[in-house]
Amino acid sequence: MFCQHCGTQNPDNSSCCSNCGAPLHGGNGQGPCCPNCGTPIPNGVQYCPNCGKPLNANQPPIGQNPSAFTRSIPLCIVLSIVTCGIYGLYWLYSLANDLNNASAEQNPTSGGMVVLISLVTCNFYLYYWMYKAGQQVVRAKQMRGLPADSNSSILYLILTFFGLGFISYALIQNELNQMA
Repeated sequence: MFCQHCGTQNPDNSSCCSNCGAPLHGGNGQGPCCPNCGTPIPNGVQYCPNCGKPLNANQPPIGQNPSAFTRSIPLCIVLSIVTCGIYGLYWLYSLANDLNNASAEQNPTSGGMVVLISLVTCNFYLYYWMYKAGQQVVRAKQMRGLPADSNSSILYLILTFFGLGFISYALIQNELNQMA
């Protein structure tokens, strides 16, 4: 099948041109394609799940706004201690939202839901989220071409299980700060 936009020959089952990323008619009928890498894009996604680049020219690239993810780790820890953990809930809320943005997660759990479900389930959901957060950190780093350690999920889970969740928060925040 030839692309109507650039004339490149593509496999018959392709939905997007491998050269220009334009949708191919007669493919598998999926929606639009990433103009950067040609990956089919699900509806409602703002960044390409494959290359991480913005799909709209008006959107800033992921992680290009340093203030979006950057927080002072010592200040977050001190504020969490001084406020008897209340700031820690806000920090968790912010980490979840920042990780969703950094990893271009397709159906993310919002920061508010992470905090609420963790409180309702007496932190059992927090264990699950910490494991998933490690996977999101790996994905976000891979999207930026940075080396990623796939064992971070287990590390965050174990630290949180033994009551050291703030260390996990600090490690995740450190990864986000480095990506910004």
